[in-house]
Amino acid sequence: MTKNTAAWARDLARKHLETPLPRRWAHTQGVARQARALADMLGDKADLLEAAAWLHDIGYAPDLVNTGFHPLDGARYLRDIHHAEGLLCQLVAHHSCAQVEARERGLANALTSEFGLEAPPMSDPLIYCDMTTGPDGQYLTVETRIREILSRYETGHVVNIAINKASPDLIQAAREVCESLTSTRG
Repeated sequence: MTKNTAAWARDLARKHLETPLPRRWAHTQGVARQARALADMLGDKADLLEAAAWLHDIGYAPDLVNTGFHPLDGARYLRDIHHAEGLLCQLVAHHSCAQVEARERGLANALTSEFGLEAPPMSDPLIYCDMTTGPDGQYLTVETRIREILSRYETGHVVNIAINKASPDLIQAAREVCESLTSTRG
C-alpha cells in the first residue's frame, strides 16, 4: 500500500459515483472524512482505511453492477480491473457485516470463496466510518444510522433483514472504535 492509495481511491470513487449517484457520493465523502479522523489511532494503516472508505460503496455505480450486491461487485471490480491489493478488496467485500446480507442473497459462497471466510483486519474501523455517516455525509450515531437504513427498506426486504441481523455486531464494532478513539485523544 503506497501513501497515494487514498488519493487514487478518491479519484476512482468520484469517477463512478459523483455524477450518477450524488447522494451516494456525499455519503462516501463523509465516510472518508470519518476515516481521516481515525488517522492518529491507526498510524501506518490510516491510508488503507481511507482508501477502503472511498471505495466501500463503489459497487453501487451503475456501470459496475453485476450481481446487484454492491460489496461483491465493488470488490470484484477493484480486484479484476485495477488489481488492487487483496486486503483493500477484502475490506470492500466484507464492509459493514456484508457476509450477513450475502447469506440472505444466496451469495455467501461467492463472497467467501473469493474474499475470505471472515471480515479482514481493519473491518471494525470501516464499520465505524460507514455506520456513523448518513446518506448525505452527515455524522450520525450508529443507532440512528441503523434506523435510517431500516426506514428506507420495508420489512422483508433483504437489506432490512440483513441489517436487523447484523445490528448487534455493527453497534459493538462502532462503539469499540469510538472508545479507542476517545482513549487515543485522551
